[in-house]
Amino acid sequence: MTELLELTVNKLKEKLAQDITVIEMGEVNPFTDQFVIVTAKNPRHCASLAEEVIQEAEKHGYSVRTREGADGSTWILVDLNDLIVHIFTEEARQMYKLENLWGDLPMRHITED
Repeated sequence: MTELLELTVNKLKEKLAQDITVIEMGEVNPFTDQFVIVTAKNPRHCASLAEEVIQEAEKHGYSVRTREGADGSTWILVDLNDLIVHIFTEEARQMYKLENLWGDLPMRHITED
């Protein structure tokens, strides 16, 4: 696991993100190496997770390219260049099904340690 991925996953686990999945995107996407997909409890939790990920990345010297999705959104994207974090509510994750879209790529589910 890269340092950025490890920092991000640990922060998401600490802040109670659920069903953390990492998809290796390097083979098909020239702009990022990995997607991290997580479920938040509600839109407010989505916004909180996004802010925590941004703060953790910046604290360790990583730049944030962009954040998409306003507070109250059911899907917030945080682009950390080599890593893109998708934060969904349960309903939005079921609707967009990113894991199915990229199902042929290497994927791992992060479990609680």
